[in-house]
Amino acid sequence: MPVQARPRHSLHSSISVPDEADESARDLLRCREAVSGDLRRAKQRLLKFMVRHGYSYSGGGNNWTLTHWSWMDSRPFRNSHEKLVYEEYRSQTRSLEERLARLEQQVIETAESPRYKKAVNRLRAFKGIDYIIALAVVCEIGDFRRFASAKAFMSYLGFVPSENSSGGKRNQGSITKAGNGHLRRLLIEGAWHYTKNARPGKRLEKRRQGYPAEIIDTADRALRRLHKKYLRLVIKGKHVNKAVTAVARELAGFIWAVQVSAAA
Repeated sequence: MPVQARPRHSLHSSISVPDEADESARDLLRCREAVSGDLRRAKQRLLKFMVRHGYSYSGGGNNWTLTHWSWMDSRPFRNSHEKLVYEEYRSQTRSLEERLARLEQQVIETAESPRYKKAVNRLRAFKGIDYIIALAVVCEIGDFRRFASAKAFMSYLGFVPSENSSGGKRNQGSITKAGNGHLRRLLIEGAWHYTKNARPGKRLEKRRQGYPAEIIDTADRALRRLHKKYLRLVIKGKHVNKAVTAVARELAGFIWAVQVSAAA
């Protein structure tokens, strides 16, 4: 979304001190992120172990489905040590899946609580943003009005380009990656959903039921704009990762606008 230029001092924000409830919700979300990372690494170890022993899944469909697990369980190993290692890797992976499911259910219950529900639902109207990202944004930011502009919010997330200028030359580099890296990673994750198409899916339409029309209109405007932005950047030759990061930056601007408008 368009962002008007503001004086440099307006890019600074006041500090938001989380209360006990926000702090505990942030701990929950970061614990969930840690377990998700552990699960990803456990799955990589298991797949590498299978490939190292000559087993590469080609049964169709995605990995980690019931069919994929059944295929791995039926592989004959040459000796008891290999079988033991497989069972240890399998047990660790399934245990982490269960832990992640429990944590994500707790995130949903927290997001649906009276304290967070309205703010979370405003963000869940956007494609690519569901309970985890929405609750993280609400808990980490607190009062969005402490950011004077959308650009100030983008800067807080480390989405603005770095600059190395001298004389009359102005050279911009990659994003600064300063500020809240946790939120930046989550918004980039959500921004990938804008690479597919400019239409809301069935799941998104279902969760939007009962939402205010103005929130849905803003989210749909963001969907069309960000999808076009991604296509335009890729056609120009930008790497897809850079294009998605640019989409995430602009998505942050829409998030700021919706939350500030609701607080006014």
